[in-house]
Amino acid sequence: MNPIRILVVDDSVVMRKVLCEILSEEPEIEVIGTACDGRIALAKIAQLHPDLVTLDVEMPVLNGLETLAEIRKVDRKLPIVMFSTLTERGAGATLDALSLGASDYATKPSNTGSPAAAIAAIQAELIPKIKALCKHPAGKVAMLPAPHAPVQIRRRAHRRIEIVTIGTSTGGPNALAEVLPRIPKDFPVPIVLVQHMPPIFTRLLADRLGSHSAIAIHEGSAGIVLAPGQAWIAPGNFHMTVKKTAAGSRLELNQDPPENSCRPAVDVLFRSVAEVYGESVLAVVMTGMGSDGVVGSQRIRERGGEVIIQDEASSVVWGMPGLVHASGLADAVYPLDQLSQEITRRVVESRSSRAVPNQNQPLHLEQAK
Repeated sequence: MNPIRILVVDDSVVMRKVLCEILSEEPEIEVIGTACDGRIALAKIAQLHPDLVTLDVEMPVLNGLETLAEIRKVDRKLPIVMFSTLTERGAGATLDALSLGASDYATKPSNTGSPAAAIAAIQAELIPKIKALCKHPAGKVAMLPAPHAPVQIRRRAHRRIEIVTIGTSTGGPNALAEVLPRIPKDFPVPIVLVQHMPPIFTRLLADRLGSHSAIAIHEGSAGIVLAPGQAWIAPGNFHMTVKKTAAGSRLELNQDPPENSCRPAVDVLFRSVAEVYGESVLAVVMTGMGSDGVVGSQRIRERGGEVIIQDEASSVVWGMPGLVHASGLADAVYPLDQLSQEITRRVVESRSSRAVPNQNQPLHLEQAK
């Protein structure tokens, strides 16, 4: 099989050298060129036709965002991984890049203690993303076998959905920007979610999503009592769970070991929601790399809740939802542009005292109150 051909773009000589050495150690990857600024990068992309570009955010002549915008004018599909610093400015620029069409991002390591640790951190984060975005066999999930038995679509007339929980990773910020702003202001249940991101990023993501949504969206914090019509995103480097108390369901945070190499982890949140809410859970697994969410989806299904997933065609990487599907745990599959409507429909129907409306008829939230 042909290797994945990479163009490395970074204004730092040291970083270009480090990235080239790391990538060249992978037999499935070939570095076909480097560039020190965006203008040179554009010329080399036209000349070399790489399979993927790693793109620094801060560069002279033409910075990463400007370069990305120029690339997307002529090529909407070329995988581009932004390489940014783990700072407020770097996080903000990365979210800007994702909204402009970047496929994913990797963070430059800081405070790792040694060059070897920094290299290991880059390897662990960047290599799997490259393989997943280029649909290399090591990162491809679309080839998984179908479930051994058809998944039963369960419609319980008397089951009320009391919470929605969402898990996503690669491609998630843009996917959430499609879904959450379309949730109506009077949505009758809370939403809790995990987006795999480091600290700072999750807070800025919550702020950005909240500025474009009718519902309030926050970064999760310990002790918060869940309320209808609001959403909470697990903070970077913390697992987020839900606990039942006399005052209502509260958020808790911990720094237990990562699961699926992730903290926050979808599985941790999904399991806690299943324990507190039982059959009254609607879980949504969206675009993302890896297997996080499969074990949690199984727990939700065992407790009687429902799990729906994003389809392959609209996912940047069909890893997380693809594995839920392959495990026979998905009640239904929907394209991204239908997820918000389906989430709202299922919640409203479950809470309506009237006859279940036709799926094609408009739903009104006042029915659910």
